Amino acid sequence: MKIRVDAAKCQGHARCYGLVPELFDVDDYGLSSVIGDGTVPVELEERAKLAIANCPEYAIEEIAG
Repeated sequence: MKIRVDAAKCQGHARCYGLVPELFDVDDYGLSSVIGDGTVPVELEERAKLAIANCPEYAIEEIAG
């Protein structure tokens, strides 16, 4: 599983970071980005899906890879 954050959609709620800080980083404004290339370790896949579902702007998506 791989994920990405659409920077144009992210509004800085930082829910993803709150749920899975191992996968996301936030800047001083709360805008999120994925750590590394977006590859999600198997043990974090369920939490990554929870972050996707909890993004109010639908800025996080699973990508093929």
